[in-house]
Amino acid sequence: MKKYIIYSIVLFISLGLTSCDTDLLDKNPKDRLSSSEFWKSKSDFEMALTAVYASLQGGGGIVSYGMPNWDVLTDNAYGQHNYWNSQTYVQGNISPSTGGYITDLYNTCYQGITRVNIFLEKLEQYQGTDMDANVKSQYEAEARFIRGYYYYLLYFAYGAVPISTEPLNLETQIQPKSTQEEVLNQSLTDIDFAIANLPTALYPDANGHAVKTSAQGLKLRVLMDVAYNESGSVNTEIMTSARDLALELMSSGYKLDENYEAVFRDGTQEMSPEIMFSIKFLAPDNATAMDQWYGDWIVVSPLQNLVDTYSEGDLRLEKSIFKDVVEIDGNTHSPSNDDPTGYGLKKFLSPGLMPYGYSTQSQQDWVMLRYAEVLLSYAEAQNELQGPSQSVLDAVNQVRARAGLAALQTGLDKVTLRQHIKEERRIEFAFEGLRYYDLKRWRIAEEVLSEVNDGVLSYYFEDAFYLWPLPQTEIDKSQGVLVQNPDY
Repeated sequence: MKKYIIYSIVLFISLGLTSCDTDLLDKNPKDRLSSSEFWKSKSDFEMALTAVYASLQGGGGIVSYGMPNWDVLTDNAYGQHNYWNSQTYVQGNISPSTGGYITDLYNTCYQGITRVNIFLEKLEQYQGTDMDANVKSQYEAEARFIRGYYYYLLYFAYGAVPISTEPLNLETQIQPKSTQEEVLNQSLTDIDFAIANLPTALYPDANGHAVKTSAQGLKLRVLMDVAYNESGSVNTEIMTSARDLALELMSSGYKLDENYEAVFRDGTQEMSPEIMFSIKFLAPDNATAMDQWYGDWIVVSPLQNLVDTYSEGDLRLEKSIFKDVVEIDGNTHSPSNDDPTGYGLKKFLSPGLMPYGYSTQSQQDWVMLRYAEVLLSYAEAQNELQGPSQSVLDAVNQVRARAGLAALQTGLDKVTLRQHIKEERRIEFAFEGLRYYDLKRWRIAEEVLSEVNDGVLSYYFEDAFYLWPLPQTEIDKSQGVLVQNPDY
């Protein structure tokens, strides 16, 4: 799939499918491919579908290679360059006009949803004989998998937002908010359709396309969020569904990669038995800034607080974090920027691209879903439902064994085992964007972040921040239709 990404992005731009542009509605420029000249064959839809996938790369990588920057909103890291206004967020200065994460995530999600909706409309209208019903259902399922992810991100970040499932025009583009429950239901409806209609092959055999287990993994993540009430208590019905889904995935054929670092490096990712879905990149035209940002500019600086959480002998520490100088496979690089905490992010770096700099062309795929999350989600859900058991320990200990750690033993009570699982998630998924998700769904963000001291900023989190405000720019454009979230 990688080779089609750049062409497909250009294609979608040339068709004017990313916004309601009045110029494009009024005329047919000679240097553009008109919509009437496209959507004529199965191959057209294949390229358009690739452009739908490519929407996940947008927003400066806010849902892909920029995800480590979500950890600077937590007790894991500090962001010295203030990407997405992170320093404003961690100090508690969050408002509709803050910009950064609030604006870029919102825009990225709706731009992606727009691509999906146009694709689905054209797919429904297509009558060509080169695409049978099964292929059309699969293509629809792939697009709805992505739309389901976007609506979940909107639900997680903002709660109640507008829902659109068909292309908008100048008359319909201003939409009121749907309820938070309706947004969640839209996400799950899309994901469930994907589960029912995607191929049963495992992801490493699918050439970058989402498969049934990709959608199941996404649904598991959603369920593990909504299984916690606002008080932090557990909804046993939802948690049971999450546990059962995790159990199904545990027998689906995935397994942990023997080498932790192989999951994140170009060249070893493609056939990793652990990856359940990833966002594809290909240098030079479709490169990421991973090595430049994290290996040279030190955009994300791990905190001592996180480093101290690793147990002695945990192999993930050396594979995830460097001190002062990057050293990988005999290659070394001295970053051009200082590391204000004394540490840098090593987890996603490519040893073959040293020395890193402004011109470094990275092409690591961003791993969105992997089997380790299934194991730890099962352990968490089963422990919450029934307390400690051998199956819970077995799931956690698989992850610990790869890290070179001794197995947790029987005799732990529910509360102690819960804390072990939380710490295991923090370390296993460090800088993958899941720490902020965990702190919010467990409803412990205020407690944890109030104790963060990175030596530079004072962190502040209050109950209102569990949901962000809608961007003020969207409120202003809506002519009074959009209503701002409470507390803002």
